[in-house]
Amino acid sequence: MSIKINREVVCQDGFRMSVQANGGTYCTPRTTDAPAYTAVEVGYPNREEPLLMDWCEDSNWPMDTVYAYVPASVIATVCAKHGGIVSGELPPGIPYLKSKEGAE
Repeated sequence: MSIKINREVVCQDGFRMSVQANGGTYCTPRTTDAPAYTAVEVGYPNREEPLLMDWCEDSNWPMDTVYAYVPASVIATVCAKHGGIVSGELPPGIPYLKSKEGAE
């Protein structure tokens, strides 16, 4: 079984982050191909995001680390805060809040 790697999420205001969920990441459930995930792994955002800091693995380097078991609701809130998603992919179970500005 192959592991799907999601394309980086890019928000309307330029905020970027990797959002992954599979058997090799910090997610719930910790399995590949779940119908929905309640918590996911965020990696390497392009700037510090206060809403994510509770899950930051290394707060000294918030842009060069991963964020483990971030609740799906927090991901949706972060995307909304940054104007919605312009491009990228989210794991199943997380609302895809598309930007009103459209795709890149």
